[in-house]
Amino acid sequence: MKYFDSTVISQSRLTDDIYVLVAERNGADAHAGQFFMLKAWEHELTLMRPISIFKADEHTLHFMYRVVGQGTRKLSGLKAGDPISLLGALGTGYPLDQAAGRVALVGGGLGIPPLCQTAKELTAKGVLVDAYLGYRDDLFAMEEFEPHCANIFASTEVGEEGYRGYITDLLTPEKYDAVYTCGPEVMMRKVAALCAEQKTPCWCSMEHRMACGIGACLGCSIKTADGMKRVCKEGPVFPANILFQQ
Repeated sequence: MKYFDSTVISQSRLTDDIYVLVAERNGADAHAGQFFMLKAWEHELTLMRPISIFKADEHTLHFMYRVVGQGTRKLSGLKAGDPISLLGALGTGYPLDQAAGRVALVGGGLGIPPLCQTAKELTAKGVLVDAYLGYRDDLFAMEEFEPHCANIFASTEVGEEGYRGYITDLLTPEKYDAVYTCGPEVMMRKVAALCAEQKTPCWCSMEHRMACGIGACLGCSIKTADGMKRVCKEGPVFPANILFQQ
């Protein structure tokens, strides 16, 4: 798989350190839970950056990301009309072909954006979707979920809006045919444990440092109950029961 040339359509700043970059899709295949490798620099040692799909429509790809280092800082400086290289879509996304009935999406922090496209694709299949979105302080992107969700629950750890506490406090897995989650590992472990208690199928999207994005370097390998798995290739979405032993 090779990079393809794209162009930045827009860049917006949601919070002090969270941005949304919109780029031309140029016919790229893209599904819920997958990611792209983004690069906007040449002849530099800075690695490409894996960014999950926030939203995708016929002509555009939307990426929400937090500025945490040199690469994402460079991405945040891009403007409409600037060139950007994309590799993807990559990885194994959520098992939408198995989805039916009612599904809960549980996101925390920057694990929230990938669930927006997931909600959109599930709703298009006729699945009833509820979103559980956990934030540290300020809310963001909730309005993007509204067209695709029957109910949206929000929590903040230190903010003034929504439920004050952890989003897992609000989750009732027994109400759902499946739960898809993305966010901090400590949150996903709790979600997986709650689902295991109720025998509700659960899938988790893992985050890991990546160098190649295509499974060649093995740098993102993690230990699972089924042996070592590459987050970029076999994942990032895995069944919870092979990640977290209950």
